Amino acid sequence: MIAGTPTVLIVDDEQRLRDFVRRNLEVRHFDALTAANGLEALAHFHNNQVDLVIVDLMMPHMNGLETIRRIREDSLVPIIVLSALGEEQDKVQALNMGADDYLTKPFGVDELLARIKAVLRRSQWTAPTGDAGRLVRGPLVADPDGHQITLRGEPLELTPTEFDLLLYLMEKEGKVLTHRAILQRVWGPEYGQELEYLRVYIGRLRQKIEEDPTNPRHLHTERGIGYSFTA
Repeated sequence: MIAGTPTVLIVDDEQRLRDFVRRNLEVRHFDALTAANGLEALAHFHNNQVDLVIVDLMMPHMNGLETIRRIREDSLVPIIVLSALGEEQDKVQALNMGADDYLTKPFGVDELLARIKAVLRRSQWTAPTGDAGRLVRGPLVADPDGHQITLRGEPLELTPTEFDLLLYLMEKEGKVLTHRAILQRVWGPEYGQELEYLRVYIGRLRQKIEEDPTNPRHLHTERGIGYSFTA
């Protein structure tokens, strides 16, 4: 859980953009660190308490995808990609690597700040519903207060977004949830069209909870509509 002023690590090889984002964050009471490439970013990350990483994809020495992969080896810290690459395959690749959100350049400051607040909100250790007590759904047991979900008694290693998504689906067992409903419930009211986010995150959850992810028993795709959960 974040206490005090959040620290944001801004990773981009363009100095003017780094300085622009840093200034806008600092006037809004964030602490900001900057790095020109992935190698510098990892040095900052391992020597400071970082609450959020904003990273470009195209950088020298170590690109953004490799930077995300290296961070994800050690941490579940929220990561936002800020890139000029806007194709769906670029977004899916970054999300598969472990990014939580993806914003395409050029971008608006208000939109970036909304995304930052959304991912930081998801990283807080609180149950989305405010309900106390365990939630038992077949082999899965959720402890919202402890921010943990176990599968057959073994804790799952979930990012904050994965945790919120799985918990929401477990809470709504047996109901078909639309893409928009899930996005706005888990990612926030700023979202609604990012279907690739759901495809990637549902796929990641299936890898973690399904005996056969290609033939899921718990997380079902409702084509053209959304997803449902069955215990």
